[in-house]
Amino acid sequence: MTATSLTATAPLNAEPALPEPPFSPQLVEEFVRHFVRAIKTHQLYLPNNPIYQRSIEGLRASFTPIWDVTTELVLQISESEFRWIGRSVHHETSRSESLPWVFYKDGVRELTIMQGFEAEELALLLDILQRVRKASPDEDDLLTLLWEQEFAYLRYRFIDIGNDGMTGDIFDAVGGAGDPDVPTVVSVAEIQEEAKQEADRPGIVKLEELDATLYFLDEKEIDYLRGEVQKEQSLNLRRNVLAILLDIGETQCSPEVRDEVCTILEQVMPHLLSTGDYGAVAYLLREAALIGERAPDLTDAQREKLQSLPGLLCAPTVLSQLLQALNDATTTPPQEDLDALFEQLRGETLGTILGWLKQAQHVELRTMLERTAARLASANTSELLKLIGADEENIALEAMHRAADLKTPAAVGQLLKVLSHPDLPRRLAAAQALSEIGSPGALRALEGALDDDDRDVRLTAVRALSIHGHRAALPKVEAVVKGKLVKGADLTEKMAYFEAYGMLAGDAGIPQLDELLNGRSALLRLRVDPELRACAAMALGRIGSERAFEMLRKAANDKDVRVRSAINKALRGGAQ
Repeated sequence: MTATSLTATAPLNAEPALPEPPFSPQLVEEFVRHFVRAIKTHQLYLPNNPIYQRSIEGLRASFTPIWDVTTELVLQISESEFRWIGRSVHHETSRSESLPWVFYKDGVRELTIMQGFEAEELALLLDILQRVRKASPDEDDLLTLLWEQEFAYLRYRFIDIGNDGMTGDIFDAVGGAGDPDVPTVVSVAEIQEEAKQEADRPGIVKLEELDATLYFLDEKEIDYLRGEVQKEQSLNLRRNVLAILLDIGETQCSPEVRDEVCTILEQVMPHLLSTGDYGAVAYLLREAALIGERAPDLTDAQREKLQSLPGLLCAPTVLSQLLQALNDATTTPPQEDLDALFEQLRGETLGTILGWLKQAQHVELRTMLERTAARLASANTSELLKLIGADEENIALEAMHRAADLKTPAAVGQLLKVLSHPDLPRRLAAAQALSEIGSPGALRALEGALDDDDRDVRLTAVRALSIHGHRAALPKVEAVVKGKLVKGADLTEKMAYFEAYGMLAGDAGIPQLDELLNGRSALLRLRVDPELRACAAMALGRIGSERAFEMLRKAANDKDVRVRSAINKALRGGAQ
């Protein structure tokens, strides 16, 4: 092994002219690019993985155009870049990801790759670089690992760093450390000149320039280090493992491999849920669905396993336990993770979601459940209709609220059945839902609610029929206005029926209302309940025609204050 010097041939303050390259630098840049990619792939994938194999094939192919014009490739190495004949062919700014830094920090300053390296020794070098990246401080360094392999097609020049931190012996290595009995130390003058050049080079940190105290980092550097530590600690390793597993399942066509991947995915789902990694669960379900669609040659059993994965989350017991855990948690998981997870829920979970709306104590959880319920209800109408008749009252009520919000005409039949249910809350919710839907079928169903035993149900029905102008209900409304039942109702219900009568009857109802309000004589007016006369005045105001206003003005000076107030209000409404 021959010792050589790294002394520069040009003055330090001069920029030597670069020699004309023997071939295009782009060939070297392409090789280095494939080299960096192969190292990353080597860290992530097994050798039998197609992604790994394609990466290695691309790297070996990048040597071919180089060997067409030369038999060896020499790369100089600095902290952040590879250089070829003085030209930068690869540059990285981050030390944590920098491949040049991996060589530089252990003293390697130059690599010479000879023809035949790609066939015999490429895999060995990739293994060494992977071990170095993962090595702890007390493990072997890069030079030791290179020396142990005794490469035949790879030479490297390195600087031995002494214990005092200064540059020590400089070596050329060919196939290992060589004969230990052969002197390898160069002249002291060469060592000193090399050390001076290294120390004067821009970007080199000198110990004497640092503060001698223990804490010499400034605030920006401390913040940077803190941020990098937090970034490292926040990496989701589970998701990285899932990505590798899903890649194998998609690219490997072996039935045995895919069966094993499907089994692992089934087993890992409960573990991810129990650890609270909801983002990883959402990622698994989303990517598994994509693989089921695009992976070639999946068997029916494999596709069924992938499609059944969301069922593990959608099972009522599992989903209820998940919601209970979220409800009892002192801190809420990241909102984006929960949103992604709940996006994977299917229509059969709508009942469980509706049942938890009233139980959820956290505002964030309740809001998310509301959004999920709205999405599932709009996309699963048949499931929503089934839940309207659910045995659990709170689920049935929430289902009717969703049908009302979505104005679902298909729900009218189910809601009509609920109008005859013995429980008042269900009948009232059904009437309100029919009112919101407002379709002709919904309004016809509300006609039956006018005969309900409960006052609130009747009020909801008559107001809805009035607002929507459902004239088919006029006979029932008129029968109430002219009959005796209205006399026993409270003022609110009386007013609702009379206003509905005015809006549905129009001018045809003026004679009946005029007779109640004005009567044929003062004696007859005294016999009519003032509340009914006031209601008649409001109904005339609802009609809003000139003839109706004429009837109102006739009674403008009525002695009863309630009647006068109703007339004035009706006239003001007409003026507006």
